[in-house]
Amino acid sequence: MNILSKLALDSGMNPYIHVAYRQMFASVTLGPLAYFIERYPNKYHREKTSNDLVNFYPSFLLFGFWNSTPTIACALSNLLPAITFVLAVIFKQENAKLKTLAGQAKLMGTLIGVGGAMLLSMYHGPIVPISESGIDVNIMKNQITKDSNGDTQGNLIGPILIIISAFTWAIWFIIQARMGNIYPAPYSSSALMMALATFECSVFGLIMEPHLHEWSLVPAIRAISCIYSGVVCSGIGVCMMSWCIDKKGPFFVSVFSPLLLVIVAALSWALLREKLYLGTLLGSLLIVLGLYCVLWGKTKEMEFVQKEEESQDTKEDMEMQ
Repeated sequence: MNILSKLALDSGMNPYIHVAYRQMFASVTLGPLAYFIERYPNKYHREKTSNDLVNFYPSFLLFGFWNSTPTIACALSNLLPAITFVLAVIFKQENAKLKTLAGQAKLMGTLIGVGGAMLLSMYHGPIVPISESGIDVNIMKNQITKDSNGDTQGNLIGPILIIISAFTWAIWFIIQARMGNIYPAPYSSSALMMALATFECSVFGLIMEPHLHEWSLVPAIRAISCIYSGVVCSGIGVCMMSWCIDKKGPFFVSVFSPLLLVIVAALSWALLREKLYLGTLLGSLLIVLGLYCVLWGKTKEMEFVQKEEESQDTKEDMEMQ
């Protein structure tokens, strides 16, 4: 999504229009799925707050793309685990338990991951002596601009907007975790969320860009980007995240976001001819290391909770006897 969105924006597409189309394609995808898979009572009004927050995320993110590169955008988006961890602790959806080894591993892993993201985005270092991939994709080659070659590296507007998008996404995670207990229907809630988002983003997009010729999906990269972002990312992706948040909690879902960085860095080098810097490699290693520290801590924490539950059940059985 990061690569395609960047290419669409580089072709001159307005970010507001991209967001509106993205939500529209997501609505078309999720509507039939929700109808045939889930038939729950009408409790849709409970989703309104979550919907508003998820609208802000792609808007800030796309404006961040506009003033940055895909690799930096993905790197700063990896602040999401740290923000989610803090919010989850504040709203009592995650136990810090800093006196335990598991709690310390989660905290250290989060800090290491954030440090890697900041290193990647703020320190470039020497260019890694690696040849071009040799992949010749015409639709992408024609869209490469000076932004893709790193001329936006020093622009602070993009990184700031991306950090704001990560913050709104983290808040959505927290709200979604609580909403899952009230309305456990991920397809239906996501379909309604995207339908409302389509209306809001379309109205706002028309206000910001009233010229209809700007809403054209030509060149083809615009259509490809909007369809992929809507169907896969905002559609299927949001449903899967909602389900995972309900099962594992918001923090567990957010810690996997750093894996995007390695993929984006590789694809940016292969498809956009973006240079690979030493800072990119070091930052990527730190992010992956932080991810596994957090996962190790979560695993140990779950094992401890399971043992406590088994011990409590055994104690209750003995008291009943």
